[in-house]
Amino acid sequence: MTITTERLILRPLTLDDAEAAFEWTGDERVAKYMIYSTHESIEITKEWLRSVKTSDTAFEFGFVRKSDNKLIGSGGIRLHDDGFWEFGYNFRYDCWGMGYATEASKAMIELVRSRYGDIKLKAECAAENTASAHVIEKCGLHFAGFGEYQSYDGLKTFKAKIFKL
Repeated sequence: MTITTERLILRPLTLDDAEAAFEWTGDERVAKYMIYSTHESIEITKEWLRSVKTSDTAFEFGFVRKSDNKLIGSGGIRLHDDGFWEFGYNFRYDCWGMGYATEASKAMIELVRSRYGDIKLKAECAAENTASAHVIEKCGLHFAGFGEYQSYDGLKTFKAKIFKL
């Protein structure tokens, strides 16, 4: 499945994306608030890419910039047991602040709405990550409270802002 927006192509990730993806998964600035720890080798990125799965209730995409056909990020939207669809995203550091996260997130939300109609949405980010909170609000979600999340490896714990619609 592929989605086209004004500046991006959202398409499935493949193992061939490892080198481009490592540009952000291996960047400490990008991984700072993420649920994964910084990838220390391209092999870890390849392992992650092998694990990425898409289904009727979980969509994962690579974000390709149309202007130069470069993979600049990834993200997804998935249905949780509580009935909320949750979305997230991750971009190369040099692509921050350009509106790509909002553009990609809105496209993923629209995909799910077009398939399932009126849906409940949620997203969360580290409380300190004000840029990500702003993206979530631009997608129409409202602050619902604080929580906490931990990285997959248990090495990082963050106070989180939770948003819902």
